Amino acid sequence: MSPSGDSTHLLRLKTSSAIQAMWQHKKHSNCQLDKRKLTPGMASLAELDYMPRQAEPDFGGFRSSRNGQCTRPLEHVAFLRMANSVDPRESTGSPASSFDFNFREERSPRSYTQNRSRQGWQSPGAGSPRTGVFMSKHQLSRNFCYSPEVLSDPASDVTQIRRVKPKLLRGLPHRVKIVEVGPRDGLQNEKISVPTDIKVELIQKLVDAGLPVVEATSFVSPKWVPQLADAKDVMASVRLLKDAKFPVLTPNLKGFEAAVAAGAKEVAIFAAASESFTKNNINCTIEQSLQRYREVCEAAKKLNIPVRGYISCVVGCPVEGPVPHRQVARVAKELYEMGCYEISLGDTIGVGTPGTVVPMLETVMAEVPVHRLAVHFHDTYGQALVNILASLQMGITVVDSSVAGLGGCPYAKGASGNVATEDVVYLLNGLGIQSNVDLKKVIAAGEFISKHLGRQNGSKAALAMSRTGCELSKI
Repeated sequence: MSPSGDSTHLLRLKTSSAIQAMWQHKKHSNCQLDKRKLTPGMASLAELDYMPRQAEPDFGGFRSSRNGQCTRPLEHVAFLRMANSVDPRESTGSPASSFDFNFREERSPRSYTQNRSRQGWQSPGAGSPRTGVFMSKHQLSRNFCYSPEVLSDPASDVTQIRRVKPKLLRGLPHRVKIVEVGPRDGLQNEKISVPTDIKVELIQKLVDAGLPVVEATSFVSPKWVPQLADAKDVMASVRLLKDAKFPVLTPNLKGFEAAVAAGAKEVAIFAAASESFTKNNINCTIEQSLQRYREVCEAAKKLNIPVRGYISCVVGCPVEGPVPHRQVARVAKELYEMGCYEISLGDTIGVGTPGTVVPMLETVMAEVPVHRLAVHFHDTYGQALVNILASLQMGITVVDSSVAGLGGCPYAKGASGNVATEDVVYLLNGLGIQSNVDLKKVIAAGEFISKHLGRQNGSKAALAMSRTGCELSKI
């Protein structure tokens, strides 16, 4: 072995042994790590490109900061992430064998350059990128619930996804909750009357598909939304269903009282970030609407009923045009402080792109913790899925969608329906993100309601599969 090779080998053994020793010490004593004890090689892990933006308690992060971001030094988070990936069952031989410091695919030239200038020592091999971290099969199977057979197959789709994600798709969550809004937001703008039994059957099909939250109906005046005049009858049929939550929309205290009387166990309130849209939609100002919702939240708190908040026009308004991000953040903060457990940010007219959605989310996340936020995109300009992807990379883990792409807005001319639930599930499956939703059953539910409405299914994934005869079991 050459002198340079000897040095490299010793450095690997020393670093690996130190990491395992500190990992065992942390595991048994649950102590705080001291940044000064990290070796230069370990500190360089702070520049890892797939480091999450959101705090993760499992890797030493806290959620105590105002916007939910990590408050520990990145060196600590990086070290804990690497140490946590060690599986003693996979060690063969010396302790150093649990880490592979020749795995070079998870580092970028940018991070390598920053590390060299900051720490002043060369990585093994002149001109080669700095080494990354080996993640064991145990770690992958624990996070993504894939079988060992799938993980061991180099040709499997899962293996290919895991190779791509560290390079391009950084910061994605392991699990996403889908909130189905089709029976309420999807149907409220339909001109064809939908019988109560059809609505109930649609909700049943969506629950059977594994969707954990299905927005059932809205307790608003039948004069304004005649399609949902049967809200009481719908709730009487679905409130006994298990395995899902059924929030209902309530515009004021009177609607809240009617919802509770009908058996609702969760309600939602809707505000807007645009003054003009608020006046057109609920005939009041933003401040007046917030005052109404404070009354609803106070009444809900007494009855221990959860309240979800919606904000419309978070990117653009059909009357005012672009909406200031500060205005969205102000309304979101108000809803959060009055007691909303989750706030859905809606691009009501579907004009957003990642270039406008990401800055908006950054501004809102400075006021509301990211784990309390959801996104709600309409697909008017075909940007909904790419906006969802950008939101997931920002730390969002809750996505609203509508089966068969149903929806629209009576006060936003030209706005198309919500992003289709089928398309969202297809996207999440392709990213290796769990949603526990059966794509085949969601497509069947979409076909069911589309057939009744006499229209084509608005889901691109559903249409493609029906035309090509694709076997869903292979997706």
